[in-house]
Amino acid sequence: MFEGFEQTRVATSGAEIFLRHGGSGPPLLLLHGYPQTHVIWHKIAPRLAERFTVVASDLRGYGASSKPPGGEKHENYAKRAMALDQVEVMAKLGFERFSVVGHDRGARVTHRLSLDHPERVSRAAVLDIVPTLSMYEQTDKAFATGYYHWFFLIQPYDLPERLIGAAPDYYLERKIGAWSRNEQPFDPAAVEAYKEAFRDPATIHASCEDYRAAATIDLEHDRADLDRKVACPLLALWGAKGLVGGTYDVLAEWRARAEDVRGEALDCGHFLPEEAPDATLAALLDFL
Repeated sequence: MFEGFEQTRVATSGAEIFLRHGGSGPPLLLLHGYPQTHVIWHKIAPRLAERFTVVASDLRGYGASSKPPGGEKHENYAKRAMALDQVEVMAKLGFERFSVVGHDRGARVTHRLSLDHPERVSRAAVLDIVPTLSMYEQTDKAFATGYYHWFFLIQPYDLPERLIGAAPDYYLERKIGAWSRNEQPFDPAAVEAYKEAFRDPATIHASCEDYRAAATIDLEHDRADLDRKVACPLLALWGAKGLVGGTYDVLAEWRARAEDVRGEALDCGHFLPEEAPDATLAALLDFL
């Protein structure tokens, strides 16, 4: 995986970020989601690198990136803090302005990055989410059942940490299996990479802090910015067989939060880059 890519670590003001980078052309940042790492991009990153300088990083708290303490208000896992990491990473790599594609948690970081640093982002793509505030405000039985982890992971320390830590491989397999819809979409080497990262108790705790932040300080930031919209062109892609596409009017939700929105559903579940890599790549290339 990631043949021809280099790997490095970049120190930011709040964390140390692990990443792989390769290719040539305009800079493109790829951000993964839960419970994965940058490895989710392994099927499409090499092909994107034929036209872009691709940077695929592990979010703080995930993979090989550092896991800082959460803070009293979980502020160190606010999407604002996680977005700042990526701005600083790209600047240290020599990129002051770039496009960004985020999946799941990485898409929530992408949303915040685009709001907080509009001068940095030329184009943004968000995969299989609608805004966090919208999802919490529209919670119903179907959402709470399908995305039970949103409410499990935010429980006070250390209940979810202990329960997940008792069987991390089992938990991860059940989680990615429940969200995927296409048959056998995962490369065994990728699954092993996710398991290896998730076996670290520090990763489990950090990922809980990520969700605790989403239910607290992130909502404060989102409510404070309700009168602001993402200014750059935004692409929303989602799985036609997943919960997001079956529950929300995805384009309408994003048009309430961004000025220039386009998008479509792809024939898959939650993990677009792994379940539908060719369709995901085609949509991204057309947009970028």
